[in-house]
Amino acid sequence: MTEHQGGSGPTVRRMLVGSQLRRLRTQRGLTREQAGEAIRASEWKIHRLENGQVSIKERDLVDLLDLYGVIDPVEVGSLTTLAREANQPGWWQHYGDVLASWFRAYVDLESAATLIRCYEGQLVPGLLQTEDYARAVILGARGDVLPEEVERRVALRMARQTLLQRADPPRLRVVLDEAALRRPVGGSRVMRAQLERLIEATRLPNVTLRVLPLDAGAHPGIVGSFSILGFGDRELPDVVYLEHLTNAAYLDKRDDIDQYLYAFESICVLSSPPAKTAEILSRIAEEA
Repeated sequence: MTEHQGGSGPTVRRMLVGSQLRRLRTQRGLTREQAGEAIRASEWKIHRLENGQVSIKERDLVDLLDLYGVIDPVEVGSLTTLAREANQPGWWQHYGDVLASWFRAYVDLESAATLIRCYEGQLVPGLLQTEDYARAVILGARGDVLPEEVERRVALRMARQTLLQRADPPRLRVVLDEAALRRPVGGSRVMRAQLERLIEATRLPNVTLRVLPLDAGAHPGIVGSFSILGFGDRELPDVVYLEHLTNAAYLDKRDDIDQYLYAFESICVLSSPPAKTAEILSRIAEEA
């Protein structure tokens, strides 16, 4: 059994449990239907368990492991502990009042990722936003939000950013459209401070920041922003995250991932070299 990441939350743990159960089942040559019969569940339930969409009861886990021929107490205990932890709330539980259910999975995945690739055409990514910029974004997206809720949302965003200061931070590769850098979110003062924050980010060893110039024309990301999360655990597939106004999509099929990886690398080719980013940001800040 693989070791799970210390910073992972319930979503990642469910994915790890599910991927290991899928591997054990396929190694025994059993179908999902056969696995479902062992725990009095449908084939669809096994599909959801193996994809980390739902947690598993300890009794069902033990029955499946018995079916799969896993009898080593250490292996059984390791996976049972992981499944038990998957039922515990994540660190973001303190912000549950302002955290949309469809975004909770992303916060978990983000905190466990070892590589985050992000193309953003409209806004500075949340991991690199200043408090004032984040506040302006939240107010601009939802003008009816109460002041106390705005501050809670800002606090959540700042809490997410602490992962970049961890002892083992993820590598963050960001491509920002020049249009996002020139959009005066919050006014000139807020925008200049945000650009300074981005300049500081270029000095971090784990952050690579590129700017996609306006004259790049049409490009693979023109249809919308996206993030690709990669993990150090070989049991976990990459995940593509697409955010909409009221929900989000999570893609983990290999064909989808490959297309988005190709799109990201194509956008990188059209963008300025990372060594030029600070200079570009400084010039835009002077014009803001």
